[in-house]
Amino acid sequence: MLSYQHIFHAGNLADVQKHAALAWVLAYLTLKDKPLSYIETHSGRALYDLASDAAQKTGEAEKGIENELIQSALGSDHPYLRALNKVRDTFGPRHYPGSPWIARELLRETDQIHLAELHPQEASALRSAIGKSSRVYQQDGYQLAQSLCPPTPRRGLLLIDPSYEIKSDYTTIPPRIAKLHKKWNVGIIVLWYPVLKSGAHDPMLTALTKNHPDGLRAEVNFPPAREGHRMMGSGLFIVNPPFGLSDELKRLADIFGKLT
Repeated sequence: MLSYQHIFHAGNLADVQKHAALAWVLAYLTLKDKPLSYIETHSGRALYDLASDAAQKTGEAEKGIENELIQSALGSDHPYLRALNKVRDTFGPRHYPGSPWIARELLRETDQIHLAELHPQEASALRSAIGKSSRVYQQDGYQLAQSLCPPTPRRGLLLIDPSYEIKSDYTTIPPRIAKLHKKWNVGIIVLWYPVLKSGAHDPMLTALTKNHPDGLRAEVNFPPAREGHRMMGSGLFIVNPPFGLSDELKRLADIFGKLT
């Protein structure tokens, strides 16, 4: 399915959890001089205008990254906000960096960035936004990850961030991650998932925990974005979590707990 476009949800509360965690991990990994690989399976367009009609249609960013309480609690020195402020300084005060742009901003010339995006228009926008600093592939992200793993350099991170429009994702993701982990046992694998009223995500998390008992699961809860919306929170499951990430995710959960 190719109908999903993230512009309608860019900068929402789920993005805040996901992108704050991603930026923290990338900043942590770059403390060492050794180069690394970054792979993303569902990249989107990398750069979003929150003043656009599409973003304004849902207004989700107003409760998310545009909430001053969140920005204040994170602190201006957080790598997520450093990437955000760099984008705003360059493109305007209501622009927002997706995960590819955050990776582009925080990683170095010696690092390798591989971005998959299947949607033709999103892939085109991604290429235009990201330039030559990254390799963009208009193909299925899972297939790309399987073909690249283990990547060179072997040190690095894989972000899996599907829209879950394809409902079978909930059953196919655990074996896909198990296969990737077997091929790339040193790689950090970060999976984002929605926390749903229906509990459709729960069997997936049960399977992931069984396959990766040392994995890290972190969730934040928040009110539905609008009446009838099924998502009531955001979750991350991390294979090979780096030292200190658990504390950072708990801090994020505390920030979300203070939102009204």
